[in-house]
Amino acid sequence: MILGGLSLASGLSRIPLQGGEVPLSLATPPLRVSELFLKEDWWAIWLGLGLVVLDLVTFDGESSLLGALAINPGGLKWQTVGELFDHFSQNGPLYLRQLVVWLILFGVSCRVMGIGFGRFFPSFLFLYLLSMAIFSVSGWENAANFNLEPPLVALIVGLVLANTLKLPEWMEAACRVEYYVKFGIVLLGATFPITLILTAGPVAIIQATFISLLSCITIYFSATRLFHLDRRLAAVISVGGSVCGVSASMAIAAAVGAKKEHIYTSVTLVVFWALVMILVLPFVSQSMGLAPGVAGAWIGTSEFADAAGFAAASSYGKMAGNEEAAIKSFTLMKVIGRDLWIGIWSLVWAFIATTVWQNPTGGAKLDAREIWRRFPKFIIGFFAASLLVTLVSSSVSAEQFEASIKPNLLEPIGAFRGWAFIFCFLSIGLTTRIHELKSVNVRSFSAFTIGVVVNVIAGYLLSVHLFGDYWATM
Repeated sequence: MILGGLSLASGLSRIPLQGGEVPLSLATPPLRVSELFLKEDWWAIWLGLGLVVLDLVTFDGESSLLGALAINPGGLKWQTVGELFDHFSQNGPLYLRQLVVWLILFGVSCRVMGIGFGRFFPSFLFLYLLSMAIFSVSGWENAANFNLEPPLVALIVGLVLANTLKLPEWMEAACRVEYYVKFGIVLLGATFPITLILTAGPVAIIQATFISLLSCITIYFSATRLFHLDRRLAAVISVGGSVCGVSASMAIAAAVGAKKEHIYTSVTLVVFWALVMILVLPFVSQSMGLAPGVAGAWIGTSEFADAAGFAAASSYGKMAGNEEAAIKSFTLMKVIGRDLWIGIWSLVWAFIATTVWQNPTGGAKLDAREIWRRFPKFIIGFFAASLLVTLVSSSVSAEQFEASIKPNLLEPIGAFRGWAFIFCFLSIGLTTRIHELKSVNVRSFSAFTIGVVVNVIAGYLLSVHLFGDYWATM
């Protein structure tokens, strides 16, 4: 699901598991009110929808309160450093107000979730200033000639800093990979017409279902039949490679009673291949001349994690001149299509573990509510934001939409989403310590890699050839 694996990679030993195995839990506890304010999924919804509503209620046809803060140096096309300095000297107060807004949104919510503001503030200030520098690089007139796209630059800068310097521990307090990408996905919903979901969504569901089944079965049987791995490890890496990376791996580990080492192995495999595909898929798509929507669907089919996939899709979209198309098709495939399978696979593997592997005589009963517990709640915010903006804009003509709604209402939301994703990509790099990744034996690596190859090839055939006409129209 989310690229939490890359943040976990910086400290695999910090995974909160006790004992040799992950306890099997089939009963789903009721939702407590406190969870609505202690979980990143829900805070992403509250903050994302709050910004969308603020944008809507303050929109007067030409501007909105949110629009006044939607600024970054990425679109400058500056030629000299002096032009860049002039931009910051003229807009310094605006950037300061924007920083205050970010600190209020993320600082207060993280404080409620247990991160003191004294720890969060210096870390986020560093993250914000580094993000501004990355946007500045992408705003250089010749940046496109060197593929200096913000997502890739953010990821590489973060990786270089984290793996060449000894960064202080306080710097990680604001590196909330999952939080930023969830928040960004909710904002993405506001720029995603509900009509597009209804028309292209079924195609995404069909493609995602095929890929999820094919990848999971391929990895599991490769692991157990070809390489004779523990079936619990096989289950963990098969879902990690077919649905949503580390979040899925941990969910399945709980469902089958896997060992901690099984999660460590899955984390390492996901991190390695996610990084490879972030760097490779955009350039392969570019060499093939794929349409942005087609490439986005292929990336959404091939990547294991939302944040990694967003980085790859955004980078290629910018290379191809249509970032929105690449992100929209990626979102349909990955967030709406494949992520929904985490709850289903959790239930399926729990059933197999308890009825086939363990064969209990008076065992626990499966609870279908487990699907809801595993369901990525921030997707609710995505749909709610999409529905809100669609309802508001449905009464205007196409000419009014292009002349007023899109530039003055939707683009400010897109600008805030862009900041959130850069925070996310930087956090991925800054929290990934290559030397701390656990070693993986050849058999596990081989089984997972077979799944990766099958996933990429099948994703290409489905996205480019079978459903290429759908994705090309994004």
